[in-house]
Amino acid sequence: QVFLVESGGGLVQTGGSLRLSCLAYGFRLDHHAIGWFRQAPGKERERVSCITTDGSSVYADSVKGRFTVSRDNAGNTVYLQMNALKPEDTAVYSCATDVPSGAGCSGDFGSWGQGTQVTVSS
Repeated sequence: QVFLVESGGGLVQTGGSLRLSCLAYGFRLDHHAIGWFRQAPGKERERVSCITTDGSSVYADSVKGRFTVSRDNAGNTVYLQMNALKPEDTAVYSCATDVPSGAGCSGDFGSWGQGTQVTVSS
């Protein structure tokens, strides 16, 4: 069985920080590009970041300069460090793998985790 599990969400004040983790079970994350997505109530899902197998990363304009994605291949985990959080960052954050493996950040995504809630109070 293969799946992803996100953790690290919570309630923080504006300007605070959180680090989200995306842990893979049943497969090796280092074979995949990993995307971080978020979805707020009533809004469409948005990709906030993606990291390739060689460590290159891309970010949505809305989080550029505040969020940093990284990977720990030995730990089979990808992280999303979120700093200077704003109320508009409030959403459920999920990670997903590129589909098929090797497609990279410009491809499709699958094997979604269940998500972790991030709430930023004003």
